[in-house]
Amino acid sequence: MRTRAALDAATVESLLAAAVAAPSIHNTQPWRFRLDPDSQALEVHSMPQRTLPLADPTHRAQYLSVGAAIFNLRLAAVHLGRRAEVRLLPDPHQPGLLAAVRLTGPLGTHDEPPDPGLHEAIARRHTSRLPFTGRPVPEPIVAEMAAAAHAAAARLHIPDIAGARRLLRLTAAAEGRNHTHPARMAETLAWITAPGAATPYGIPLTALGPPDAGRRIPMRDFTGPLPVVRRPALWFERHVQLALLWTPHDRRDDWLRAGQALQYVLLTATARGLRTSLLHQAMEWPDLRAAMAPPHYKRCHPHMLIRFGYGPDGTGTPRGPGRSAPAVA
Repeated sequence: MRTRAALDAATVESLLAAAVAAPSIHNTQPWRFRLDPDSQALEVHSMPQRTLPLADPTHRAQYLSVGAAIFNLRLAAVHLGRRAEVRLLPDPHQPGLLAAVRLTGPLGTHDEPPDPGLHEAIARRHTSRLPFTGRPVPEPIVAEMAAAAHAAAARLHIPDIAGARRLLRLTAAAEGRNHTHPARMAETLAWITAPGAATPYGIPLTALGPPDAGRRIPMRDFTGPLPVVRRPALWFERHVQLALLWTPHDRRDDWLRAGQALQYVLLTATARGLRTSLLHQAMEWPDLRAAMAPPHYKRCHPHMLIRFGYGPDGTGTPRGPGRSAPAVA
């Protein structure tokens, strides 16, 4: 194969720094990058050792996480003035190779650049597990979020008050199941790190939020029965604003597209001054995940429940090094 012009180190570093800033379930960062020396494509591989066998046995949440990293790669490429060609699941003989991203050339005069605020939002986006103010988000911003999901081949359902309560009840049911499942609680707890820990993976104890004193919003309890110092319960917003991300199909490539759509939505929200948190508990139980689909929706496969609004910024979580693996990896 003819060797293409090599990407310089600064370009690769910029691309990977953006990619690893993507959100991932329990901050597992289940990705590995490899620069192919011939095609100069940046390959995105899964990391089997950074998975959740009980909460994510099909690896769907892992694919969402990788999809979010792929979207950041694309956005970083455009920020550098380059076109990004993305191939999902490019080699059926390498199931762990989830995508190949190749920079094909400079942006043309007719290429429409994305909102410049999206790239800047990559570094500012953090999950906020704190109470929001309850101030309504203007409809044009919500419409932008829905348009972002649609542009990435997914859909964003914005429920009414009754629909939001239904989704929260299902999420609370999943949270309750998790609490009575010792193995699942142990799996989650394994990804919580002590303050000052050297590992770049997992969620620091200091990044966890308080429970809702009103018991309306079932924020995930990461520590379970562990006798640690917990944050005191706080009153969360009375009228929670939610968005359900879903796709019409439920294949591996759909999961990767859903992850890209998720990140597009989160960055759009961040660029508009919103804070977000992710409620994934119901997606971890097949029956509850199916029940999350809005009534009368056909071929609706839910992937994530997003809580959004105005409020305090979230606490950042550590990231692994943004370096590509050797070409022989």
